[in-house]
Amino acid sequence: MKPLLIAAAVIASLALPAHAALDIGDKAPDFTIDSSLAGQVSKFHLTEMLKKGPVVLYFFPAAFSVGCTIEANKFAEATDEYKGLGATVIGVSHDDIETLKKFSTTECRNKFAVGADVDQSVMKSYDAVLALKPDYANRTSYVISPDGKIVYQFTSLNPLRHVANTMAALKGWAAQKKQ
Repeated sequence: MKPLLIAAAVIASLALPAHAALDIGDKAPDFTIDSSLAGQVSKFHLTEMLKKGPVVLYFFPAAFSVGCTIEANKFAEATDEYKGLGATVIGVSHDDIETLKKFSTTECRNKFAVGADVDQSVMKSYDAVLALKPDYANRTSYVISPDGKIVYQFTSLNPLRHVANTMAALKGWAAQKKQ
């Protein structure tokens, strides 16, 4: 029985990195990727979006999987509140743009963009590759301030806490900025 517990612990530890490569205060790597919002394809350029305000960048393993659908629905429900705080939301996965066109309309409910990182360059630069299945993104969220700095990062395969955590971090950042 003990070997099974040890094996389970090792497998669980492979699914989540010990910590994200980017810490609070680090400069967020710039990127430009194809994205879809409401089924319409365009380029998402981080630097350009940061000129409008903070960006909530979240990585997800695969469009239309159960956890990713739950997470996308939650981000869609919160999009107006994010916008009220001046923030832009983008989800990123390894899926191709055709898959994400559909995902952006159904699961994202036409509320926010999802980006196609087919070569995983963005995932790798943000240390958001799933260790156990390196073809997929780990479920990692970042809040990036307009000056391009990481103000929050969170990694958990549980899709239920990313919206609440990034929203709280964004509100905390906004309150601190006002002082």
